[in-house]
Amino acid sequence: MEFTYKNSYQATIGMAPYEALYERKCRTLLHWDEVGERAVLGPKIVTQTVYLIAKIRDRMLIAQSRKKSYANQRHRDLEFEVGDPVFLKVSPWKSVMRIGKRGKLSPRYIGPFEI
Repeated sequence: MEFTYKNSYQATIGMAPYEALYERKCRTLLHWDEVGERAVLGPKIVTQTVYLIAKIRDRMLIAQSRKKSYANQRHRDLEFEVGDPVFLKVSPWKSVMRIGKRGKLSPRYIGPFEI
């Protein structure tokens, strides 16, 4: 399960999580090391990691702003005045008796009530 998650493409960061951290695909245990491959140690790996974290952060901010723009398209501020009729949203709980239960379906909103 962990292997599959680390290799799955994440649209937010534009690559797999393992690839984002180590700049290569995650290998199976059968073919873990390639001939001539050595681990990178020292300040070079720190600078690479800082660069990758900045790159991932930028991609996450882009994805966040895109999702925010989708949510704000349908958002509107509501203003009410005294005497306006309003409906109240009911969120049913399993242990609480439902209001106005009719057969299988119960209403989502109750009312109208005056402000």
